[in-house]
Amino acid sequence: MKNLSENWITEGWIDFEYKKYLLLAYLNHVDSQFKEVKLYPPLADLIHHYSKLKSFEENKEGIKASFPKLLQGPNWSEMKMNYKPLFIDDEMMKQLEDIISFSLPQLKSYIEDGKNIYDFLEKEMLIEPIGISPLYQKEGYALLSFDNSKDIFIYRYKVNLFQNSIDTFKGIMMQLIKSVRRSIVNSFEQIKMDLIRTYKELPNPATYSIQCQHKIPLEESFLPISKRLLLKKVE
Repeated sequence: MKNLSENWITEGWIDFEYKKYLLLAYLNHVDSQFKEVKLYPPLADLIHHYSKLKSFEENKEGIKASFPKLLQGPNWSEMKMNYKPLFIDDEMMKQLEDIISFSLPQLKSYIEDGKNIYDFLEKEMLIEPIGISPLYQKEGYALLSFDNSKDIFIYRYKVNLFQNSIDTFKGIMMQLIKSVRRSIVNSFEQIKMDLIRTYKELPNPATYSIQCQHKIPLEESFLPISKRLLLKKVE
């Protein structure tokens, strides 16, 4: 099983052994992804499922609210459909509590595994500015490369502010422009100059080199870790 559905714990057959089978099949897939050093999206999914189950553990009403509801029919006066919550007896709630108690430490263990891989890779990466860094750092370029490889992946980045009902936080978008080959005449500095000539809307762009000592999956690991490294630099 590659993914767990959003409400896997309350969907379908509520049985401890069945849900345990679903979870372990999912974690087996996560394990195979981690062995290939593919951190995302598995690590983010693990954290999401863990947070949701932790919320369920602390709030039984949250479990009840997550169950599918029976459609009763239209409410013409309010112009909406009426739904009836499913009845949850004590035995079903006990099954759910057992499933949650089993699942939380399993998910936490895999999150720790993913975090250890992440921390190791982050320490093996080097981020450095190319040329003189301008004051404006919210937009620019990141040149991603592996040691012992001449391939350079050029990304344009932009820092954005996102807001929810509680807080405002920063995120970073990175879009692949192209890949080039590094050489004596095509150094990082020369690549930056070429970018300035091609994309005139950024006449003095912040430009960073991010190098990884190990050959790891670009999309699933190198890029997401690079985003975090870059965001720390330009904050």
